[in-house]
Amino acid sequence: MLDKFRFLTAGESHGKCLTAIIEGIPAGFEINPDFINNELERRQGGYGRGERMKIETDTVEITSGVRFGKTLGSPVTLVIQNRDFENWQKIMSTSPDDFTSEKSFTKYRPGHADFAGSVKYNQTDLRNILERSSARKTAVEVAVGAVAKQILAQFDIRCTSRIIQIGQGKTEEEFRSEIDKAKEAGDTLGGKFEVVFENLPVGLGSYVHWDRMLDGKIAQAVMSIPAVKSVSIGNHHAYKMLGSEFHDQMYLENGKIVRKTNNAGGIEGGMTNGEPVVVTAVMKPIPTLKKSLNTVDMENMTECEAHFERSDTCAVEACSVVAENRIACVLVDEVFSKYGGDSLEEIKARF
Repeated sequence: MLDKFRFLTAGESHGKCLTAIIEGIPAGFEINPDFINNELERRQGGYGRGERMKIETDTVEITSGVRFGKTLGSPVTLVIQNRDFENWQKIMSTSPDDFTSEKSFTKYRPGHADFAGSVKYNQTDLRNILERSSARKTAVEVAVGAVAKQILAQFDIRCTSRIIQIGQGKTEEEFRSEIDKAKEAGDTLGGKFEVVFENLPVGLGSYVHWDRMLDGKIAQAVMSIPAVKSVSIGNHHAYKMLGSEFHDQMYLENGKIVRKTNNAGGIEGGMTNGEPVVVTAVMKPIPTLKKSLNTVDMENMTECEAHFERSDTCAVEACSVVAENRIACVLVDEVFSKYGGDSLEEIKARF
């Protein structure tokens, strides 16, 4: 999907480390690992997170593409060590010498990738599906997004996010109460959050082909976050509004075009229109929960209770951080596509 700011990630949930290689960053951009680590800390935070967050304290190591704090124009490599790997070295070994015929687990977990993944990849040990389908991989995606955010900051493009609702709660006090009740019941909760990017130039994205429309790219980036089930741009109550109510009328103030509403969420015709880009997403309840769910054991095809592994009660706040950073990657790609060059100075001059 990304053309100018491209990256690949690798690593398993309980493997040795998570890695990303970013290609396409021009020379001269300042990259501060402390900023990346702060974003990683934000991802690990939020009321309702589980025991894994007490084990992992994610920090990034930049191993290529940066010298004396500035990008060189060559690929940038990011590495995050999994501290919990020391407890999983035999189970997650890459060596055939450590192979065992004993299955890690064979009970499908409803809501996870276990069933479809085992069929698709012809696996009989569901550990082989869990490890990469896990949301743990979003840690290194946040690290990549934190690089993207630092690039956007060079152009004064800013980002914020907020939680709109968790369960039935709509205030912070109600959020905590809802989470506490779910935790006590051995259950989980989802919610709704909003991400806003401000000060974007007009014309990022395009209307000429469906796969170049910015709202489609943003939707795909957020929708593919584990547990996200819906994404909308702008006012998500558009379905019950008249056109005269919804569309953002234009006015002149001191010779400049202004709008008094932003129902379009900053995107018209697949392009930024100068207003803040507003993205809303809904996260389902986390599908790993202590409360028993009925399922099937693939090994003997009998009904049973689903396999349980450590879980959060609620991770909506963390999900919003992942969404911020996923969207940042899309926007940097668009900035590079529109104003591209080989150095920060060249791009700034065009911008």
